Amino acid sequence: MPRRNYAWEKLSDEQLLKQRLSSLRVKVEGTWLEDCVGALNEELRARGIRLRPHTWISSEWFSPADVPGIAIPFYLTHPRLMKLEKKMMLEVEGGTWSECMAILRHEAGHAVQHGYQLQRRRRWQQLFGPSSKHYPLYYRPNPASRNYVQHLRRWYAQSHPDEDFAETFAVWLRPRSNWRTRYEGWPALKKLEYVDELMGEIAGIRPPVTTRERKDPLSTLGETLGEHYRKKQAFYAFNPPKTYDRDLVRLFSNDPRHRRAQPASRFIRRHRAQIRQLVARWTGENQLTLDAVLDDMISRCRELELRAPGSERKLVLDFTVLLTAKTMHALFGPSRRKWIAL
Repeated sequence: MPRRNYAWEKLSDEQLLKQRLSSLRVKVEGTWLEDCVGALNEELRARGIRLRPHTWISSEWFSPADVPGIAIPFYLTHPRLMKLEKKMMLEVEGGTWSECMAILRHEAGHAVQHGYQLQRRRRWQQLFGPSSKHYPLYYRPNPASRNYVQHLRRWYAQSHPDEDFAETFAVWLRPRSNWRTRYEGWPALKKLEYVDELMGEIAGIRPPVTTRERKDPLSTLGETLGEHYRKKQAFYAFNPPKTYDRDLVRLFSNDPRHRRAQPASRFIRRHRAQIRQLVARWTGENQLTLDAVLDDMISRCRELELRAPGSERKLVLDFTVLLTAKTMHALFGPSRRKWIAL
């Protein structure tokens, strides 16, 4: 289907950030998202689940309580908006087919829970916990835990009983996930087996909750894109600890013999995108947060007048290991805030 043209496509970033979200007027229909939603519905149909989550465009991914539907973020509807998202947040959550489908399966878990009111079942509560549990702003996961499946990054199943179910459902729903073998010996397998049994029980049954309510649709959001991104960036921001001088001096050099080598600050700037993406992939940390740490490291390298002698390839590897170790210590050490429950 031909892509619709919008007046804001040709605006500069500065001009686009002044536009109100409601003025974008984008929809799921006629975009690649329509194919993703169609693929999700086909997966649900193949499993005998009658519920088809309705979708709409909003500011972020979510499935509202008691609504069997899915809100999809506006930036995924158009390449121009994805480009701006990438610039403002350094990544585009759900920006590829595989990532989008992974999140849709997760949100479909919420929609199925809401549509069939699964959280009211005693066995559901025994395995996942009470859905009424306070939803945290932050959480501290245990990466080694085998009590939870691993689907979305940041060990998201550990943040709340509802997320535990949605993640388990997503693993169960994904075609060819081979979950029985993947989670053999894990306590989380009991949850997967329960979901398998439960979905067989509700197969072919019309969900009791069928509301088509759309919470916070894009047409009602009056804030500008600039205001939206300022809030989003502030949500991930934190003041990085000043604890890596010793490590930077060990990795780089302030020896006069290396004064002709490239400045360490320049080395980090040249490789920051590659290293940031790698560390984000393996630690689950947000790229925006890692970028703040890299900015601080660049500043410290300048102040310490550090140079980057030796093999560039080895330095990239060593610096990636250093940033990964510092990130994991920050995430799980006693002085770090808990993880944001997205």
